Amino acid sequence: MAAKAFLKPELIEHVARRFRTLGDPTRLTILQALLAGPATVTEVIRATGRGQANVSKHLSVLADADILSRTRDGTRIIYEVIDPLVFKLCDIVCGSVRKQMAQRLKEHQKLLLGKR
Repeated sequence: MAAKAFLKPELIEHVARRFRTLGDPTRLTILQALLAGPATVTEVIRATGRGQANVSKHLSVLADADILSRTRDGTRIIYEVIDPLVFKLCDIVCGSVRKQMAQRLKEHQKLLLGKR
């Protein structure tokens, strides 16, 4: 892998803020629901099974982080992912987690079966 340039401290703080924003299970569940496309708060609530206040709070955090956009349509607000790289990042992390879990499963199976 090619070496990357070091980030300035100010940029590191922005990157860390983005990871903190994405590090919440409810927000990841909301992003998963929005993978299908734009949705209203009611649709996100239905897709995630979370409460209205909880979903609204997390939608605001994601919008304030410039991950989602908010568009008013009469009395409804429609949320849409505006940073599609978020999904790519999630795919990378999910792939890594799956790989690690598969390796651990193999190790546990060896222990259980008495294999070396």
